[in-house]
Amino acid sequence: KMFFLLFSQIESIPCKICGDKSSGIHYGVITCEGCKGFFRRSQQGTVSYSCPRQKSCLIDRTSRNRCQHCRLQKCLAVGMSRDAVKFGRMSKKQRDSLFAEVQKHRQQQQEEKVSDATEKGREPQPPGEAEPLTPSYALSTSGATELPNDLSGYVNGQTPEEGKADSAIGGFYLDIQPSPDQSGLDMDGIKLEPVCDLSPDSGLDQYCCYSNGHSSTPDNDLEHLSENICKSHMETCQYLREELQPSNWQTVLQTDLDAYQKKSQEDMWQLCAVKVTEAVQYVVEFAKRIDGFMELCQNDQIVLLKAGSLEVVFVRMCRAYNSQNNTVFFDSRYAGPEVFKALGCDELISSVFEFAKSLTSLQLSEDEIGLFSAYVLMSADRSWLQEKTRVEKLQQKIKIALQNLLQNNQRDEGILAKLVCKVSTVRMLCRHHMEKLNTFRALYPETVHTRFPPLYKELFGSEFEQVLPQELHFELAPLVVHQKAGGLKKRKLEMREKKKKLVMSCNMHQSVPPCHSFIFQPPVLTA
Repeated sequence: KMFFLLFSQIESIPCKICGDKSSGIHYGVITCEGCKGFFRRSQQGTVSYSCPRQKSCLIDRTSRNRCQHCRLQKCLAVGMSRDAVKFGRMSKKQRDSLFAEVQKHRQQQQEEKVSDATEKGREPQPPGEAEPLTPSYALSTSGATELPNDLSGYVNGQTPEEGKADSAIGGFYLDIQPSPDQSGLDMDGIKLEPVCDLSPDSGLDQYCCYSNGHSSTPDNDLEHLSENICKSHMETCQYLREELQPSNWQTVLQTDLDAYQKKSQEDMWQLCAVKVTEAVQYVVEFAKRIDGFMELCQNDQIVLLKAGSLEVVFVRMCRAYNSQNNTVFFDSRYAGPEVFKALGCDELISSVFEFAKSLTSLQLSEDEIGLFSAYVLMSADRSWLQEKTRVEKLQQKIKIALQNLLQNNQRDEGILAKLVCKVSTVRMLCRHHMEKLNTFRALYPETVHTRFPPLYKELFGSEFEQVLPQELHFELAPLVVHQKAGGLKKRKLEMREKKKKLVMSCNMHQSVPPCHSFIFQPPVLTA
């Protein structure tokens, strides 16, 4: 019993790497979901990180994504290892030590609550009476989530504030997800289905966001949503404004330029695929923090992310664009279009730079970029959406919030129309990207299969994969696959058969809509 209670209360101890809210023991160390995912990725293949500073970067919740090298070194220093993944391997001495640490942290939390209650004039709980250790169903070391069978008492008895807890996804959930302050950018945060009714008929659909656990009213909902999106944007930007200031600008030297241009087409595509994937992970985290997004059904979350993540990457590019010399921040320095010559798609690169230049010319503030990014991401015209009306409502609220912000900032009346027009431009860029990727894939299929990041391959699948039903997502939603190994193998075989039937159907009929871009048909990975 003590073993179970101890395990379930581990998340009262902060992450040993960054200090964020932990979710359990991962690879032998108490960490948050973000650091767990980072360490897992660092152990895949031949990943090599370098520190641009003095190899002594501070790693905390706000800075952990700035230096992968120092973050990995801290992971190793505190004892993270692929060989230490099960809590049950701890000795009795280790368990006793951990139990004492749990008690210490919970006592500190109780003292803080007493202090807060005293300041607010409430009757505090006696300081000597710490809250009992009760199960909280923490995430397992493998990342899979086990929920108790009987949740009726929770659904009927929990308040929105209790249900929301510190979940990264909002809504009514047990406290099993990364905290909203976490920016680990792990794909494990895609939601499980809610344990209460959030359907349009439930009366909870009109406004999907909550403030401190209480439903917002129509009067303050837009203001709250705007603040939420702007805050989420700033917390999930890949680079801080300070890091992109003119004083820090370093352009690619001629020797570096020659090295980039001498790369093979395969190597350059792989490098860009890695960089795009890194940027997409920040967009995923941004989406997860937007009030209302995680209340959408899991299918629609994936559809929106697959269709809009690269669009948002292009929008965010304006933050790192230098209009003085037509360069963009890439691979730790500012690079011009000539750096990407080895890709063999000069026209696409030129269009991307032109888009960054035109968006930069609007001189958007960070808040305006954040709201515009959310508007682009929450597009209700994506194919395969199951709850299109709900997405439309969310996008419309974001558009109104953006319009209000532009008015408050005393921007020109026509700027909103200009931004809306940019949506069609960025979609054209994404279609162009898909065309070039398909050409490259036809020439170097093995390179794409073996060297490209899995997330990149899922986001930008081949054309037949893009028109398959929404059943085959592995990278974006690992937690929604609850089959055992045997069941998963059987499911993969079933999916292969479905693809064969689809190909035959495409040959016999023209009923399947043509897919020119993942913007309109969400790409899917086959088994």
